[in-house]
Amino acid sequence: MGMAAADPQFHVLAVDDSVIDRKLIERLFKKTSCQVTAVDSGSKALEFLGLHERDDDDDVPQEIEVDLIITDYCMPGMTGYDLLKKIKESSSLRNIPVVIMSSENVPSRISRCMEEGAEEFFLKPVRLSDVNKLKPHMMKTKYKDPEKEPLSSTQVTEQPLLLQQEDDAPPQCATTVEVEMRPPAPPPREEEPPVAVAVVVVEDNNKRKAVEENLSPERAKPRYNNGLAAAAAVSNL
Repeated sequence: MGMAAADPQFHVLAVDDSVIDRKLIERLFKKTSCQVTAVDSGSKALEFLGLHERDDDDDVPQEIEVDLIITDYCMPGMTGYDLLKKIKESSSLRNIPVVIMSSENVPSRISRCMEEGAEEFFLKPVRLSDVNKLKPHMMKTKYKDPEKEPLSSTQVTEQPLLLQQEDDAPPQCATTVEVEMRPPAPPPREEEPPVAVAVVVVEDNNKRKAVEENLSPERAKPRYNNGLAAAAAVSNL
């Protein structure tokens, strides 16, 4: 049965001229499974990092791996702010996160340290919750982003080969489905009901009566051309 992988151990450099504060910081970081190296001055911190206070060469390689530096602000000789500037001016040490701690809450002091590159500024006494906030900063130092590292010669030669293989691959044919667009059919027209047309035939009463008697209309009404004809008609009666 395999053992579970343990959390990575981080190396912390604690700098403080107070023995009590150094012991407190050392105990807090050891609770989070960190290795702690404690010194009492900024000059000893630079010496531990391989960078002396009066060195003109800032490109001194880092001999000991340190994942975080936490330092007091007020110290005799070199202050925590001076130590911060010295570390950020070194090309080999500038990527190490630096945290400043102080018993005095001075906004101008805090802003100056943050502008110089400090990751955090803690007020004393430092608590375990403050220490837990520093793990992401230590992780960033422990595991550098591989995308920012320069490519090796093997990686450089493999990239053109990969591009050539992609170029030699047969092109993929895209299937295009053509859809004939037709205008929508008009809706069916409703059949209109037939209109009944009533034809009314109006006939003259006289003509109607003549038809019923089988007489022509001219015979229905006798015409008298003159008075003689009228008299003759009377005599015949």
